[in-house]
Amino acid sequence: MPVAIVTGSGGLIGSASVRHFAEAGYDVIGVENDMRARFFGPEASTAGNTRRLTDAYDTFRSVELDIRDREGVEALFAKHAADLELIVHTAAQPSHDWAASDPHTDFTVNANGTLNLLQAAREHKPDATFVFTSTNKVYGDLPNQLPLVELETRLELPADHRWHGGIDTTMSIDRSMHSLFGASKVAADLLVQEYGRYFEMPTVCFRGGCLTGPQHAGAQLHGFLAYLMKCTVTGTPYTIFGYDGKQVRDNIHCDDVVRAFAAFHANPRSAAVYNLGGGRASNVSMIEAIRLSEQISGRRLQWTLSDEARMGDHRWWVSDLGAFEADYPDWSLTYDVPAVLREIHDFNVERWSAPVA
Repeated sequence: MPVAIVTGSGGLIGSASVRHFAEAGYDVIGVENDMRARFFGPEASTAGNTRRLTDAYDTFRSVELDIRDREGVEALFAKHAADLELIVHTAAQPSHDWAASDPHTDFTVNANGTLNLLQAAREHKPDATFVFTSTNKVYGDLPNQLPLVELETRLELPADHRWHGGIDTTMSIDRSMHSLFGASKVAADLLVQEYGRYFEMPTVCFRGGCLTGPQHAGAQLHGFLAYLMKCTVTGTPYTIFGYDGKQVRDNIHCDDVVRAFAAFHANPRSAAVYNLGGGRASNVSMIEAIRLSEQISGRRLQWTLSDEARMGDHRWWVSDLGAFEADYPDWSLTYDVPAVLREIHDFNVERWSAPVA
């Protein structure tokens, strides 16, 4: 039976990857050490996801391993090298706010951890597909230089602008503020490309917009839609940081992300790079997302506006999906923002509404 190694297997994209590939007939080895609980507190723990996956799939096994542990990573890859076909690397420190509080941890997890995985793959199974969840933060705050127009509920690009349909990978990653998180992910992104190009390994960087889904453990520093809906349901006050709440994000459901992983794995390339998000079909401003959350939940959100935007944060981001759609024409989005928010609400509302014991 083919083996897939999934790092960050208890997280949003990691757990969706486990489900998909376990159901596709893989033995799935999850690499997880629940650092999200350290990053964002016990409510963001991935332990529950890991338990549910272990209970649901006989072909899934979770290994407690830190990807910064080079010897441990190499031993894991050596053990499964004979049948290893796929590495899905989702483990990360994912918040640009948190990164500033502990740059060494951020960089060693995001950059050094990725290097350990790439080198282990090169040494033990260089023809295994290596899928990396990168980020649109590799472009820094360069999108903020776009000539945006202020509308009633959002910022928007003029219809005749080259990137009105979405930003493609020709946007520079230079001469911009990335945040320390963005810088560590740039380092990892370039490493994945270089191993693909230099060693002719099948690698891909998916530069994600907002990745979301019902099992997302949303926190203030990470997990935009999940945290917003959680605050709306529970009555927790919510703060919008900057831009009058008109900043725009595209959002892509975790299942659509993992189907893109599977499509690439079925026909891999070396050193591939794609922007992957909700694109024009699935994007929303903060104000629009609040209104949708209130409509879906039937509750009013208590929110305030801070004039201080997060450093390096985007005013507007919509991904151009054209390159991936051209290379993998059988793939397409199946969710838009209202559908995502509805699923987040329905999956979590009973738990969020339960009284605290």
